[in-house]
Amino acid sequence: MDAVLRFFIRFAPLIYLLLIMGLLFGIRRLIQARGELREAVYGLERELAHRHLSQAITGLALVGLLGMAEVILVAFLAPNLPALSLLATPTMNLLAVPTTTLPSPILGANTPEATAVVVTTGCIPGQVSITSPKAGDALRGEVILEGTADVPNFGFYKYEFSPLGANLWSTIQASREPLRDGELGRWDASTITPGDYELRLVVTDNQGEPLPACVVPVRILAP
Repeated sequence: MDAVLRFFIRFAPLIYLLLIMGLLFGIRRLIQARGELREAVYGLERELAHRHLSQAITGLALVGLLGMAEVILVAFLAPNLPALSLLATPTMNLLAVPTTTLPSPILGANTPEATAVVVTTGCIPGQVSITSPKAGDALRGEVILEGTADVPNFGFYKYEFSPLGANLWSTIQASREPLRDGELGRWDASTITPGDYELRLVVTDNQGEPLPACVVPVRILAP
């Protein structure tokens, strides 16, 4: 299903062209059928002309319905379908700094513990970025997301969350308006089971092609 939706969005200009050609052909058939009906004299001729006229009207109606469906899909449904999963976005990769060791063993000395560094991935400053919350932030209650979703040929953006490492993304909200250094939206984290999560921003152009997702690891605390 996702592949079908992606096809109809990505090749929308070609589909519109084919629909216009089908519309012109249908109009031509309709004119021909009306001419046949006017010139028909015998009952069999009139019956055949009526059949051609019905076929032409049915064809035009079908082309019109397909055109309406394509417009609704591209202009209204695509940005709000949690994802037209037309969006094949990369998964997050958490890196950790290795433990630091002393150059030589010293009796009585303590070895420093490893320090984990949480980082964002896939973010493009000035185009696709989450500035708040930051990587590793602990969140509770309603969270205001801030950042940038502004790319050439902008289509829409959405932000999603997934349990850390699970790659099970749930869409929180989407918007068709580009944004630079502002409020992307809000997230009610009080409904989420406390734990470690990934928060990502996905920006898609007007051809249905997503840019690499900006992923930020966060921790949800109990309300």
